[in-house]
Amino acid sequence: RGRLVLALGEVTGHAHAVVGPGRLRREAGPFGAAWLHLPEGGRVVHEEHAAIPLPKGWYRVVRQREYVPGAVRMVAD
Repeated sequence: RGRLVLALGEVTGHAHAVVGPGRLRREAGPFGAAWLHLPEGGRVVHEEHAAIPLPKGWYRVVRQREYVPGAVRMVAD
């Protein structure tokens, strides 16, 4: 659909996604980072806030984590 999904909301189904030409590569594992290449720039979009412009370049994408007693888990949307 012309977008790269960075994180899909588990609760709402909304997604943080990048619109614009580029590629996204994810490291293995549940806590692995992702690398985003935007040769022409792009925008981070989400249904609940304004778009965030990104200049061209490479970006490291890291999902937020939270500590709960005895474990670490990804933050849920």
